[in-house]
Amino acid sequence: MTLIQGAQGIFTGLPGEAMRASGAIRIADGRIAAVGALERREGEDVIDASGCVIYPGLVSTHHHLFQCVLKGVRAGIDVPLLQWLRAVPYTYWHKIDEEALRTAARIGLAELILSGTTTAADHHYLFAESYRYDPSHVIFEVAAELGIRLVFCRGGATKARSFDTPDLIPTPSEPLDQMIASVEACAQRYHDPSPDSMRRVAIAPTTAPWSLEADELDVVARSARRMGLRIHGHLSETMADVEFCLATYGKRPVQWMADHDYLGRDVWLAHLVHVDDDEIRILAETGTGMAHCPQSNCRLGSGIAPAERLAALGGTVSLAVDGAASNESADMISEMNSAWHTHRAVKGAGAVSIEEVVRWGSANGARVLGFEEAGVIAPGKLADIAVFDLSHPRYFGLHDPLIGPVAGAGTPQLRHLIIGGRIVVENGEIPGLDLAKLRHEAASVVSRLMA
Repeated sequence: MTLIQGAQGIFTGLPGEAMRASGAIRIADGRIAAVGALERREGEDVIDASGCVIYPGLVSTHHHLFQCVLKGVRAGIDVPLLQWLRAVPYTYWHKIDEEALRTAARIGLAELILSGTTTAADHHYLFAESYRYDPSHVIFEVAAELGIRLVFCRGGATKARSFDTPDLIPTPSEPLDQMIASVEACAQRYHDPSPDSMRRVAIAPTTAPWSLEADELDVVARSARRMGLRIHGHLSETMADVEFCLATYGKRPVQWMADHDYLGRDVWLAHLVHVDDDEIRILAETGTGMAHCPQSNCRLGSGIAPAERLAALGGTVSLAVDGAASNESADMISEMNSAWHTHRAVKGAGAVSIEEVVRWGSANGARVLGFEEAGVIAPGKLADIAVFDLSHPRYFGLHDPLIGPVAGAGTPQLRHLIIGGRIVVENGEIPGLDLAKLRHEAASVVSRLMA
């Protein structure tokens, strides 16, 4: 058993007044045994959290790990989404070999872990016949090496997306039956539906209106539910997505998806920036989750998703860092700080509180990914716990220490991270990870990609 004691406060991830707690946390057999006024038992290990605050392990519900070697591509810095797609992922996708992907996954997962993230969903949408490796194997292997829970969202498309220039290789596509068979093979190898699972698989055609034929949505949804997998993808990130759906199918994207049984409590969708009142109501009524990506949406000038309006209707809003090629600081503390700021800047100081943002980034994230026993600090729940150090000057003078990590922002000061009762970060470091070596490997990959 382990006792975490001495913290200045605890955010539990629970609603209402139960969000704040104090005292110690006892861990036994990978779960939280008790929270409160606890004394050390004989033989019990102790984690000193003095000068720290404790959060539930954070959950990022949408990433593109391969993009972690595509940060700051100059041609994609000052352009909106469609031009950025052309300049960055669609220019470089065919150059991502196994070494590049492994390095990218290490970068992205290390950054998430060092920001207090215990569970991540990676939306990998590139599966080309030219690849001589299995992306799911590479990413799951790196996740196991670092000790983070990972949901691999197996993307892809049956419709290739080509451009009006011959110097861009069209993105890869595959027949629907091949895609579904590949997802099933991936799930048979990796998907673990148990409550304390470290790896799961979801089916995630990239952006359904663009990536699938209309009659294929129902097939994908039925196949996912037959396999017991959740469904993910992008939707309504820009007005171009909405206009395409209206012009092609005569309906806005959320309504069109609803007509094809592509919504529900087993579905979560990234972005949802451009949704109207009727669409927000449909999302709430169907229990479809939102992966809110404020930093990427701001970086690309896409807009601010109506996350607070969906939450007010009882919908489930989670937080996600999105790909590092459109969010060069893809950590969850930065994401929570941006969520807190952007909504208040546009919608007023009462739009969203830090407590709400932390719940989006923990309990709600766990819920949309199907980890019902994670995301909160309470007896019986999984021991996924982040201990943030407040010894940096940015936190000095705080009247409310619990809000420090989110309100103070900057580089997360993580003292310990515990996943399933196991210490993954100790004194701000990931044991066994040589950051100097990783930096060298990243520079080498970037040099090759630029060449």
